[in-house]
Amino acid sequence: MTTHLRHDPPPGDSHTPGLESREAHGGLRGYIVGYVLAIVLTVAAFSVARSTNMAPFSVEAGLAVLAIAQMLVHLIFFLHINTAPAQKINVIAFATTMLIIMIVVVGSMWIMGHLNHNMVPMDHLMQMQR
Repeated sequence: MTTHLRHDPPPGDSHTPGLESREAHGGLRGYIVGYVLAIVLTVAAFSVARSTNMAPFSVEAGLAVLAIAQMLVHLIFFLHINTAPAQKINVIAFATTMLIIMIVVVGSMWIMGHLNHNMVPMDHLMQMQR
């Protein structure tokens, strides 16, 4: 006889896409749905990138939204990152990784911006060397 803790969902109650079965990994249906969604998002990104009737900012914003959607599809359907209690460590590790990446990217942009502002332009540097 199995006992369920209070936070466990009842058997057969699956709220996470890609994990329709109670296996450690998603079933074939979850993989197929994820694959189809990934293909649709990829085709949409290529069509937005080649679009000539959109403003450049709109193209960049559309590509950013599609990239985030593509990332979420891969996380949910292929890497099986979800909100289940057993996935708590994986979610924390993923959030920590994203935080470190953001610190590196934002810090690098900040440093490059300050270097660009504080450095002598090349034409002035060439005149100073003569």
